[in-house]
Amino acid sequence: MKKLQLTFFLTLLATLTTFAQEVTGTVYDDQNVPLPGASVQVKGSQTGTITDFDGKYTIEANTGDILVFSYVGFNTQEVTVTSNTLNVTLQAGLELENVVVVGSRNPNRTATESTVPVDVIDIKELNNVAPQVNLNQILNYVAPSFTSNTQTISDGTDHIDPASLRGLGPDQVLVLINGKRRHTSSLINVNGTFGRGSVGTDLNAIPAAAIKRIEVLRDGAAAQYGSDAIAGVINIVLNTTVNELTATVTSGANFSKNANGQTGGIDGETTNFAASYGLPLGNNGGYITFSGDFDVRQDYNRMKEWEGSVFNLYNTVERFANQDGYNLANLLDDDVADVIQYANQANINLNGATTKEELQPILSEDNTEAELAARGQERSDFNMRVGQSALRGGRFFTNFSLPLDNKGTELYSFAGISSRTGNSAGFYRLPNQSRTFTPAYINGFLPEINSTIRDKSLSAGIKGMIGDWNVDFSNTYGKNSFLYTIGNTFNASLQSSSPTVFDAGGFSFSQNTTNLDINQFFDDVMSGLNVAFGAEYRVENYNIEAGEEASYSQYTAEGQVITLASQEPSRDFFGNARPGGSQVFPGFSPNNELSRGRSSIAGYFDVEADFSEEFLASFATRFEDYSDFGSTINFKLATRYKISDNINIRAAANTGFRAPSLHQINFNSTSTIFDQNGNPQEVGTFANDSRAAQLLGIPQLKEETSGSVSLGLTAKIPDANLTVTVDGYFVKINDRVVYTGQFQGPGNGTELDNLLSQANATAASFFANAIDTESKGLDVVITHKAQFGGNWNLKSDLAGTFSQTRKVGDINASEVLENAGLVETYFPEDSRVYLEEAVPRTKINLSNSLTSDKFIVFLRNVYFGEVTEATTNIDRQQVFSTKIVTDLSIGYKVTPALTFTVGANNLLDIYPDRAAETLSDGGNNRSDGRFDWSRRAQQFGIGGRFLFGRISLALK
Repeated sequence: MKKLQLTFFLTLLATLTTFAQEVTGTVYDDQNVPLPGASVQVKGSQTGTITDFDGKYTIEANTGDILVFSYVGFNTQEVTVTSNTLNVTLQAGLELENVVVVGSRNPNRTATESTVPVDVIDIKELNNVAPQVNLNQILNYVAPSFTSNTQTISDGTDHIDPASLRGLGPDQVLVLINGKRRHTSSLINVNGTFGRGSVGTDLNAIPAAAIKRIEVLRDGAAAQYGSDAIAGVINIVLNTTVNELTATVTSGANFSKNANGQTGGIDGETTNFAASYGLPLGNNGGYITFSGDFDVRQDYNRMKEWEGSVFNLYNTVERFANQDGYNLANLLDDDVADVIQYANQANINLNGATTKEELQPILSEDNTEAELAARGQERSDFNMRVGQSALRGGRFFTNFSLPLDNKGTELYSFAGISSRTGNSAGFYRLPNQSRTFTPAYINGFLPEINSTIRDKSLSAGIKGMIGDWNVDFSNTYGKNSFLYTIGNTFNASLQSSSPTVFDAGGFSFSQNTTNLDINQFFDDVMSGLNVAFGAEYRVENYNIEAGEEASYSQYTAEGQVITLASQEPSRDFFGNARPGGSQVFPGFSPNNELSRGRSSIAGYFDVEADFSEEFLASFATRFEDYSDFGSTINFKLATRYKISDNINIRAAANTGFRAPSLHQINFNSTSTIFDQNGNPQEVGTFANDSRAAQLLGIPQLKEETSGSVSLGLTAKIPDANLTVTVDGYFVKINDRVVYTGQFQGPGNGTELDNLLSQANATAASFFANAIDTESKGLDVVITHKAQFGGNWNLKSDLAGTFSQTRKVGDINASEVLENAGLVETYFPEDSRVYLEEAVPRTKINLSNSLTSDKFIVFLRNVYFGEVTEATTNIDRQQVFSTKIVTDLSIGYKVTPALTFTVGANNLLDIYPDRAAETLSDGGNNRSDGRFDWSRRAQQFGIGGRFLFGRISLALK
């Protein structure tokens, strides 16, 4: 009997010692401030909780269980339960497995456990070691699915870099800041670049110093976030650091064999100063941070030498007249006696010609070599500036949070302003061209585009608990403006009366978004259930502002503005009509001027359920109604199945949409676009509700619609400190908006001819839902961490994207276009190449960061896949081969607060392939030496080796 009692007692004791107990404690950050909202989970189970407003938690756990503590922006920590009180301090840092904000509204979801792929990029870490300082280029070298490059000779696009995700358009990726929708740029890309016809977000208006991390959701998310999220979402999370001043000064330049017009040396000097500081507010974790930067970037030129003609015999006559102090404008008179006189002085054989008509063919003959020698000039004096534009600008951001009570109620806000000025150049106007009024510019001129880009934004909201529900109410406003000043230029039709600097007008775009978001996580339903729903109201406005009259008008010889088809423009000596408007970029006229607005209202429902420890599924739907084209409803279904603690399979399917931007619906202008042979064309862009569009049967714009699926695998190998994610995707987009080719009137006085004439244009282009596309690809990310003796830590990331976008089906042309044989103009061959092959479809990134107490060594190799020259001539679609670009930097911590870093982007001075001297049709894409490297196909730019030095300061 005693033995039985002893056995019963021991069994009861063992049961009691293993019975779950309440473990309580507080989670602090590394500055001893309580962390509200930190995740606490029992490892290997679905038991979990979140810390309250004071950072406190209570959870049921057994002695010996392992609790996993995590919080966004901090390293995950595992602690074994040894008592019923357990306080934990989390260290600032970033792990791939941390909780993410984008892609799921579940507050506990982590990147590797999510149903869709999310890259988490530690910008604060990159700011210390990476050569790049602007956000576009930082992402271009660290996120393989992201592509962005500086453009050249492309008007306003020289000043704002278009960017894409998964090879889709710049306007098919949504940008958020702290989870709130960011407004787009006011610039629409209409010149010869990737993303032609699209409107993107100006990421370079956001200082990198203001950013804690970036989350890149690589999956369609229109059902969750609305329009523009077909390719994915980029969420920028701002700094919350307090009581620490960080400052960096970075200076560098191109040290390249092809610098300074390929003569070698140094050019493209860049200096950036950035700083950030935060103050704590109250005693409950409130903060306000201030971050900003200022930079100066000089231009560089990669054109070697102009190879075409420069002067004709008429220019020789002008030189002799000019030496005599003669007013060259008088040579244009029908009285040609003075022309004959100076031609005779120049020993030009006129063969007895006495009239202008007889002199024209003689004096139009090329005389370049003799004139260069006589004027003491070289061909390189007539070079363009082929390379990056010059920029000068500053950016300032603030991030604010103020807890109002101990129940989680919080006021928050963030705001930003930026201003930058840019300077780029266009095609050189040569003295033998009718565009050049030689009495003002006897040797021609290089016109310049000067931009003033301003951006401002403000978001404010309040969030807290109402009952058991988390409620977030916010309003976000943003505006971007882009104004043009055209310098060192001329309105040739105005002749001697023309100014040389013009206010060409510009445009602006503003957006106001009001959001109400509600969610609750039910940890006692199944293995966890998150329910979210909300509404959004958005108002947008797009404006075009006219420039001064001379910037857009064409004039008669008597100086009258041409308003009637019967009026004749002023002409050069050879009878060619002199073009109107400011050379390189004609200004916006009052006919272009407009102010257009629209509104949209949306509602969404999002549910995510852990049906078991292994199986997770989520469903989202969103209804959205636009005032200008109607409504749409979209869906998303995503799942994740946990094969084991370390291996997950995930999949998603969704529909999506993108509303045509107000820019695409309303933009209209006339601009100078140079064709593949370097010949200028005045191309008018007409809105889809214009008479010109009606004549060609081009319909009103409607939304793009999409369907996509993705399938992926995530794996963690703890013993090897290895994390692997592999995700494949397929995206189909119907009615994709493109910028058409150039339609020309028949030239016999038709209504279309008259409309073009009134617009001071020779051809017309439009925005149209012209094509359907399919995109497919595979993304792979492998992360490894290792520790060595002597306190050395190595983190290696191998990431690659393999993508392909193709036009499918027929071009969606109208019957009018089909009958006129203009279908290929609706979506021309060069547009197909821009869409499919002008940016790398393969990009692989291998980054290694080796750190110790004193040293930081960063080595990165980026493999850029091949691209193709975007041209309508198939014989000239040159394929540029793959390249590998190497970055290297070495940092030394002089003290814990002071670090010196030196390094290089493109250490080995790698360039893309040069344009071929001769292609299969006997021609080339060099445009008489203007472009030794393609401006239509971009891999990684043409700057060459960039060396930099950086001083970093961190004071606590």
